[in-house]
Amino acid sequence: MTEQADRIAQVVLAVPGVAALHAGMFGEVGTYLPGRRVAGVRVGADAIDVHVSLVFDAPVRVTAAVIRRTLQALTALPVNVTVEDVVPAAHAERPPGLGGLP
Repeated sequence: MTEQADRIAQVVLAVPGVAALHAGMFGEVGTYLPGRRVAGVRVGADAIDVHVSLVFDAPVRVTAAVIRRTLQALTALPVNVTVEDVVPAAHAERPPGLGGLP
């Protein structure tokens, strides 16, 4: 599960328009791993939940569909995408090696 949660987080953050993963209103969305937590990604037995913040001008439905389609190449589980927030591009968190926002 460790590699799966980390890989999901990496893939989601690489989708154009995704500013960051989001842990939910009360921090309830995450995958707990030894000594750490992958916020915004919940890997369950029957589904994967991903909660994100999007960049202000990203099309919400299209971006969610791209996240879902991209993750379904990695897993046979259904993927649920929740957009928790919309933020200015300056607040986007990009993983190392991905460069700036599109």
